[in-house]
Amino acid sequence: MNLLLHICCAPCAIMCVKTLREEGIEPVGYWDNPNIHPYTEFRTRRQTLEEYARSIDLKLIIGGKYGLRAFLDDVSGDYTGRCLNCYRMRFRSVAKYAAENGFTHFCSTLFVSPYQNHELMIQAAQAAAEEFGVAFLHRDFRPYFRQGQEEARELGLYMQKYCGCIFSEEERYQKRRKKREAEA
Repeated sequence: MNLLLHICCAPCAIMCVKTLREEGIEPVGYWDNPNIHPYTEFRTRRQTLEEYARSIDLKLIIGGKYGLRAFLDDVSGDYTGRCLNCYRMRFRSVAKYAAENGFTHFCSTLFVSPYQNHELMIQAAQAAAEEFGVAFLHRDFRPYFRQGQEEARELGLYMQKYCGCIFSEEERYQKRRKKREAEA
């Protein structure tokens, strides 16, 4: 199996890469996350991943650039369905790259997060696999999420507080404001 692993961030990659390697699969990492904003957050996550990949001898391909406008174009008009559109955008990118570069399969570290919608991700990944003629390797990495987070803290990796999109950042601040108001 020749696996291209879409990686959203270094902390999420930790246990995904470890478990795949334990299965005898040596993934190649792939970064394309135009949903991450602002630019400083995008750059920090990418740089943290580049450093982490070097430290574990993981080949890493930087496939995407900062893409506020592309992301907004993909989700505009359907903000409530933005997650599916975001998954589609990223999985189409990884599946296309995989197909064009001799990979037989693709997967994503997004499947480690208990905060992501796994059913929507599977739907988007399967559609991208069919479109580009590569296999989607589904792995539910969620049981390893906490362990990965603990290891990321031990390694001193940058750990973000939201999925990356401007909408999730807004939701994070709204929740904090509501909590402060309830406590007042």
